[in-house]
Amino acid sequence: MPLRAFTFVPYRLPFRQQWRSAAGGLDQREGWLVRLEDEDGGYGYGDCAPLPGIGTEPPAATAAALIQWQQRFRGQEAAAALEALNDAASFDTPAARAGVESALLDLLARRNGRSLNASIRGCDCRQRVRVNASLGSLGPHTADALDAALEAGFQVLKLKIGLAPAPQEIPLVQALCQHLPAGSTLRLDANRAWQEGDARSWLDALAGLPIDALEEPLAQPSAPAWAALQVRAAFPLALDESLADLPQAALFDGTVRRLILKLPRLGGFLPAVALAQRFAAAGGDCVVTSSLESACGLLAAAHLAAALGGDLAHGLATAEWLATDLGAPPPVAAGYLTLPAGPGLGFQPFATPA
Repeated sequence: MPLRAFTFVPYRLPFRQQWRSAAGGLDQREGWLVRLEDEDGGYGYGDCAPLPGIGTEPPAATAAALIQWQQRFRGQEAAAALEALNDAASFDTPAARAGVESALLDLLARRNGRSLNASIRGCDCRQRVRVNASLGSLGPHTADALDAALEAGFQVLKLKIGLAPAPQEIPLVQALCQHLPAGSTLRLDANRAWQEGDARSWLDALAGLPIDALEEPLAQPSAPAWAALQVRAAFPLALDESLADLPQAALFDGTVRRLILKLPRLGGFLPAVALAQRFAAAGGDCVVTSSLESACGLLAAAHLAAALGGDLAHGLATAEWLATDLGAPPPVAAGYLTLPAGPGLGFQPFATPA
């Protein structure tokens, strides 16, 4: 059925508190909710959520791409529109592409009566994915937040570090590690805070502690520097926003052991699956994380995590950071996120953001 409607509505979602990292602070999330409808009344949703700090295009470029695709895709078959998104130029605006691809895949999956992840994999996928707690930045309330997360059943607890000098932060992280029960780990994210010397000091200080992984340790990453640090660490160093800064070969020659997948940066579900499969074939593992998107974007990321399988904890327990949302986010309990039953993405917007 041809597409008869292509709409995109801007949104602004404030946070309950500022999201702080070594890369800066965020007080709200902005983007566009895409809705496509075919001539039979079938529909699909996607979240266009640009954030240049994670490697997407600027919002103005997102808006321009949406206008272009709105004009181009109206009247086209959904499958043909999806094929057209493989044009290399579409990856110049990956956040826009991710949102439009999500809406097309949602529409097609609903039409076929299958969940989004099952329609991509061609088989039934798990409906629950393991997730880490998102504690925010290291600070005076971190111990209380950690206790609450443990009480809620999380076993992997993510913490932003690199906002203060190492001599201030290292003892705090070491104390938190001593507080963890057996089987629980910290996942640390430095957001490119350090020079190589500081990164080495941190790795030495973390030796022997229950660390799941350390994301983005280097301010100016290179393949040799990354490899040297990884040799020093017993846990994976994870590549996230520096993806474009390392040569492609570093992803597939063992230099990088863990890769963080964010849909707005990678251009959507299908490119992310292709990259994850190639990275896994080279011996690496992937973690899917949100970039604090709306419930629509969070659901897309959760379907990606379900499609990839495995038992790593994904960074998807972020809905509580939003004071308002576009729809109901997937529920999280005892360290697991449960995907909605039924076909497609499983997203339904509220009449007004709530």
